[in-house]
Amino acid sequence: MSNSKYTSVSVVVPVYNSEQTLPELIARLREVLSPTTEAFEVILVNDCSKDNSWQVIEKLAEQDTAVLGLSLMRNYGQHNALLAGIMRAQYDFIVTIDDDLQNPPEDIPKLLDALVEGHDVAYGKPQKRKHSLWRNLSSKIVKGSLRLALGADMGSKSSAFRAFRSDLRKGFTQFADAQVSIDVLLSWTANRIAAIKVAHQPRQHGRSGYTMRKLLSLTLSMVTGYSTAPLRFASSLGLFSALVGVGIFLYVLILRFVHEVSVPGFTFIAAEIAMFAGMQLFTIGVIGEYLARLHFRTMGKPPYTIRSETTSRTHQPKNN
Repeated sequence: MSNSKYTSVSVVVPVYNSEQTLPELIARLREVLSPTTEAFEVILVNDCSKDNSWQVIEKLAEQDTAVLGLSLMRNYGQHNALLAGIMRAQYDFIVTIDDDLQNPPEDIPKLLDALVEGHDVAYGKPQKRKHSLWRNLSSKIVKGSLRLALGADMGSKSSAFRAFRSDLRKGFTQFADAQVSIDVLLSWTANRIAAIKVAHQPRQHGRSGYTMRKLLSLTLSMVTGYSTAPLRFASSLGLFSALVGVGIFLYVLILRFVHEVSVPGFTFIAAEIAMFAGMQLFTIGVIGEYLARLHFRTMGKPPYTIRSETTSRTHQPKNN
């Protein structure tokens, strides 16, 4: 563990069906942060779990005044839950970590050291992910969408295990979209990004809440919500189809008037119509996706709504 002394740290944990791991997580966080920080807090955000996670959170908050529990009205998703906790954090450095203990809390000082050195955001990059084959594949797809939205550098470094300076929130205090990506929000103000090698442990309890459908949906939201790449691709596709159409037209004219060769009409026209109609429908679909997201944003749908929170909360002053 690092010997650095940090001023104050807020740890935000999105919680979903993790009643078995929460007590160990809090114990390990306290063991790590107590000797290395002047003050710390742990914000557990219950994303409408189906098990007894909220009851466990309430009990932990009663036992430990450094713990704050927030319970959301419905299942908003991991990034929305993180945003709820991030906006309630009150300390200088903010750390986000999953509730499944796959990212060891003992690696948090490595990320904090990077912030002390001057970085705005420090991502924990696993040396080797302990996921299933399909999950690793889907994670790579999501990473690809992040590169489109954030740029190659930040997109390749991003992970759910991150630490950043709390003043980065100034860049998204007015954010009110229901589609949330914490990494995109951080990219609006962060300049110096670090990727730190960390351990990654196999999941001991339960299973990931991310199905293939959810990961693909997240990818679509990332690409169309924070990037113009699909629109540019659709524009390029339209230009390409126009050039192909002109080329085919000139080819037919050359065959007819120079070589005096007749081109079969029905088959040729049917194939050309099918090709261009498919391209047009694809382009319309991309544009429609953007229009739909603009429509949802004008509706003012909140990114999260808090149903209740634990009451026994105080700052955690340090005793060393």
